This record gives sequence, C-alpha cells and structure tokens, in this order.
Amino acid sequence: MDIEQARFNMIEQQIRPWEVLEPTVLEAMSSIPREVFVPENFKQLAFSDTQIPLGHDEVMLEPRIIGRLLQALNISQNDDILEIGTGSAWLTALLAKLGHHVWSIDREISFTRQAESKLNQLCIENVTLETADIFDNYQSQTQYDVIVVTGSIPLSTSLFQELLKINGRLFVVTGSTPLMEAQCITRTSAETWTTENLFETHIPMLKGAPEPEAFVF
Repeated sequence: MDIEQARFNMIEQQIRPWEVLEPTVLEAMSSIPREVFVPENFKQLAFSDTQIPLGHDEVMLEPRIIGRLLQALNISQNDDILEIGTGSAWLTALLAKLGHHVWSIDREISFTRQAESKLNQLCIENVTLETADIFDNYQSQTQYDVIVVTGSIPLSTSLFQELLKINGRLFVVTGSTPLMEAQCITRTSAETWTTENLFETHIPMLKGAPEPEAFVF
C-alpha cells in the first residue's frame, strides 16, 4: 500500500465530499497517522470508509464521521475536552491536536493502555487517560468546552449536557437501530441548550448507557 496516497484519497474522496472543508480539521486528519491506531490485523483497512473492529464489541468509526464531528464542534486551541470512549485513540489524538487538553475515559483498561502507548509513540502529551464507567457514579471536578461521546445512546441524557461550560459543545449520537441521529448540542446558558441535527448514522451503543423501558401490554 502507498500509505501517503491512501491518506490523500481518504481526505479527498471520503472526507471532503461529506462537506468537511475546515482547514484545521483536514490538516489534523492528514497529519495524525490513522494507520498507527488501527489493529494490526486490519491495517489494510486503515483508510477505508468502514467501521474497523477493535474488540470488546467496539469499532473505529469511519473517517468521514470523525471529520464531520470535529468540524461541528469548532474546537479552538484553548478548549478543554472530555472524550467518553477512548477506543482506538485516533480521535483522542485529533482532539489533542486541535484543543488544549483532552481527558479520555474508557471502560476497557486494554484500550487505555494501548492509547497510552500510541500517544507516547507520537509524543502527544496533552491527554489524560482514565479507565472508568461514566454511568457508574462518575464524579467530574470540572466542566468542559467540548464533550465527544463515541458510542450511541438510546435516550438523551442530561448527564453530558450538565458537564458543559456555557457555550460548550457536545457531540452525541442518539436513538436505536436503525434510526440514529448525530447531534451537536450547545449550552447557551446555565439552564438552556440548543440542538443541531447533523446526519443520520449507525454506531455501536455506548456500554452502560440507559436503555428505554420495554413497553408492557
């Protein structure tokens, strides 16, 4: 594989056609090597427009989805970012390049350890990794400018919205198979939020997410 040609094709044939045109996002996606974060047995799919299995029923999302969410969040170099679901850590690295500092949480310690190794390999230092369950009485001592939830949740929850600063932005995918909506939610005041629907998609559910109660006749 000609890696640089494949990377160029990923940007030009997958990401730009999905209306991702923000120069800082495109530069980050070109410069942070996606192939470093892909599992060894799926290296041939590193630049493909497909979800890549990571183990533990998790996936690496398509590049075009990553591009759209990064563009929607409009990240600045002063932004403190919370990522829920470290996964492969490619998105973690992209967030770190665009923002000030990233706190990334994952339930699986193997993902945390792999992320630490790969981020160290690329000398990315503005990331704090933690193995934890966001839904298990997780206590945050701060609020964030940006929050990214990398798995879907069937029901909207105020948990993530309350962790936003005023003018903070949240990316989340809500709904159940086959109808899921990617959204960017902005906190406009202490008590108000606005929601922008970005696109329809389908991604694995975030483990531990609250599920709707079954209808009983």
